[in-house]
Amino acid sequence: MSEQYRFETLQVHAGQEPAPGTNARAVPIYQTTSYVFDDADHGARLFALQEFGNIYTRIMNPTTDVFEKRIAALEGGVAALATASGQAAQFLAISTIAQAGDNIVSTSFLYGGTYNQFKVA
Repeated sequence: MSEQYRFETLQVHAGQEPAPGTNARAVPIYQTTSYVFDDADHGARLFALQEFGNIYTRIMNPTTDVFEKRIAALEGGVAALATASGQAAQFLAISTIAQAGDNIVSTSFLYGGTYNQFKVA
């Protein structure tokens, strides 16, 4: 969405257009875990990341896509990534910047799950 919209408008509308055919404003909730492929070649292209599309809801879901776009718009970012938990978000953030052999300096006074993640991962 354009940067000309105020924060309040982005909260409600960013990342989503009215549904074609119905003009419904609310974001649909896709309660599915899997998607149908046009044929085997279509599925192969999706899994090879040669074509954009839905494969499996844990990887991408149209409802989650709107949420990610909306958060990116609200934060002024290019993109966002939704995770299932704060622990997953933390792991993605750290593993993105850390390399094999790097050390994470931490304290044992952190939240127990965070400390264990740093200690074991």
